[in-house]
Amino acid sequence: MKLVKPFTALLTLLLFFGFGIPKTVHKKVIKEVEKTFEVSDFSLHPVMVDKEVNVELPTKISGDNFYKIDLQDSILGYAFVDQAPSKTAKFDYLVVFDSDLQVINSKVLIYREEYGGEIGSKRWLKQFIGKKGGDRVSHETNIDAISGATISVRSMTKSMDNLLQTIGILQEKGQL
Repeated sequence: MKLVKPFTALLTLLLFFGFGIPKTVHKKVIKEVEKTFEVSDFSLHPVMVDKEVNVELPTKISGDNFYKIDLQDSILGYAFVDQAPSKTAKFDYLVVFDSDLQVINSKVLIYREEYGGEIGSKRWLKQFIGKKGGDRVSHETNIDAISGATISVRSMTKSMDNLLQTIGILQEKGQL
């Protein structure tokens, strides 16, 4: 068992660094997954999608943005890491799903703008908790606006809507 933890940590590091995820983002992803599932001995495995299916998806799935989270022989859930545009830069975010692909956590990992960082608040992000594949979210109908963060709210909401549609399509096509 003592060899499993270092091997799992090494495999996780190789997966992240082999695909180019920045070290600061990697550390934050690991920390959030540990906190979300209250575990430290897990592994991340890239989810691969057929090329023909990926062409149809609103959010493209690659070997470096969507992971299955395993604990020994069981699936804890899934993690999606990506960037979304803000006014002049991009911000990194994470969405954690349970094993049934329902959102259980979302987090803005790195926000690079002077304004709009309020989208990183737990209070605002909790609006996405419980959403699942095929659900729709919109800043016009069911997601609250934030004064001074209009562009970031629209961007994060659009990114989440695309991701939820992607998850729904992947489930329909038997890819997840």
